[in-house]
Amino acid sequence: MSGLSVSGLSYAYGGNQALEDVSFSVAPGHFCALLGPNGAGKSTLFALLTRLLTSRHGRIEIAGHDLSRHPRRALARLGIVFQQTTLDLDLTVRQNLTYFAALHGIAGRDARRRVDAALDRLDMLPRAGEKARHLNGGHKRRTEIARALLHDPQVLLLDEPTVGLDAAARHAITGHVHDLAADGISVLWATHLTDEIRPEDQLVVLHRSRVLAVGTAGDIAAGQGMAERFLAMTGDGGTNGTALQRAGGSVA
Repeated sequence: MSGLSVSGLSYAYGGNQALEDVSFSVAPGHFCALLGPNGAGKSTLFALLTRLLTSRHGRIEIAGHDLSRHPRRALARLGIVFQQTTLDLDLTVRQNLTYFAALHGIAGRDARRRVDAALDRLDMLPRAGEKARHLNGGHKRRTEIARALLHDPQVLLLDEPTVGLDAAARHAITGHVHDLAADGISVLWATHLTDEIRPEDQLVVLHRSRVLAVGTAGDIAAGQGMAERFLAMTGDGGTNGTALQRAGGSVA
């Protein structure tokens, strides 16, 4: 399928099971929140999706390409925003994007067009000439998201992208990325913050290496606040699988 598909994915660090039989998919045009507390396995999953780690157990498809069999084709369709900033702080916003474009073999007029379009999409074109070190945290994140769009990816991964940002910047970034999903990109947004998730969003709840629920956030919340529902699922004496299925999710 196009978009992102993960099926039966498992990974262990020695005797420590980091992921166990994880399965879900994100269709084009959908925003999917990967919600889990610290230590749930989100970072391991992202490492597998970006091929920083590999596993013999399970299958990952990106835009219809099997990541293990055709890694170059799959990764070429993938845009990534990591948790820690990766901008060159001594370069301008435009220079950061132009350098990234060159790494993808995009140069000249095409590179200028793509850079301008990506910056405009994230409302960063007026700051194109500013050095990255002078940007606030929210504008740095917008720059990184714009950079991830330069090669027209079909799937966009964002790993805890609002860490360290204030409430206004978090709201702006989540709004921009929801707009990208509405334009047809498959978005996987890893977070431990329930207020970043809209009721209509697709939601995957990950806890202690396993998927607890998959469905729309509103269905999984089942009339509760998302924060309360999340605590009920992942806290001591949390909700069992039968109750999660009644809430509208599916249990792996």
